[in-house]
Amino acid sequence: MRARLVVFPVRGRNWCFSTSLQPSVSDSSSSHSPSTFKHLWSIISTSHGKSSTSKAEVLVDFASNKMDKGWKALEKAPEGSFKNKLHGLGLWLLSRVKPSEIFLKSISKDVNGVEVIYPSSLNARLVRRRLRHIAMRGTIIHKKYFYGSVTLLPLTTVFAVLPLPNIPFFWILFRTYSNWRALKGSEKLLQLVSDGSQTSSSTTINGDETQRDVFVNNGEKLLSSWVLKPSKELEELLHRGDEEDGLSKTAISDICRVFDLETNDVLKYRAST
Repeated sequence: MRARLVVFPVRGRNWCFSTSLQPSVSDSSSSHSPSTFKHLWSIISTSHGKSSTSKAEVLVDFASNKMDKGWKALEKAPEGSFKNKLHGLGLWLLSRVKPSEIFLKSISKDVNGVEVIYPSSLNARLVRRRLRHIAMRGTIIHKKYFYGSVTLLPLTTVFAVLPLPNIPFFWILFRTYSNWRALKGSEKLLQLVSDGSQTSSSTTINGDETQRDVFVNNGEKLLSSWVLKPSKELEELLHRGDEEDGLSKTAISDICRVFDLETNDVLKYRAST
């Protein structure tokens, strides 16, 4: 699976990193994840040769599916009901999640290559350096947050005695899952953009619009796992909406429409400090 990354500055030193997977590619990992506790136990108990990381992935997929089903049930709750209010609270909490975390979570374990789209005026080395930085930073931050969330999980069980849904427990459970996914995404992205750290040269394909790094290892040319695509269209959209305090919301909406990005996530980059 190849993921398409769109990278561009939104305000000052704030850059947007967003992902839109190619429509023809579907992530089939959810279809193989266990749907019941019995199925989950069967998979874990029979996977003696698998690593602890693989078993943790199965647990995370199982918890993710359960949370998705619960969230969809809240979405369908009648207006004004208690479940509908819980859904509103959940939306507010999700709005507090940093956009970089959402971006890193989108890099799944099935991604084996990235196509990086960026404004044609930017230097390709700077774009790669920024991608490596956000990936390396993610491995540090989300590992720390993951262990912190795991530590807090047992403490939230004390709220189970209340005659209300244990919201702190489910929120910390979600944060545990989210930080785990962001950590794995960081490691995967770092692996992809650091692929072929040997002496590199650059070749151009499809005219001057697409650049693919070629690395030389003992005289043998190796194609990198990333494809760099400077975009004149993205450059024009940036100039069209450039203001003193960053890109205008209209320009961001246009970019999101053209490159199939989530507008709210991109706006978070603009508002971040």
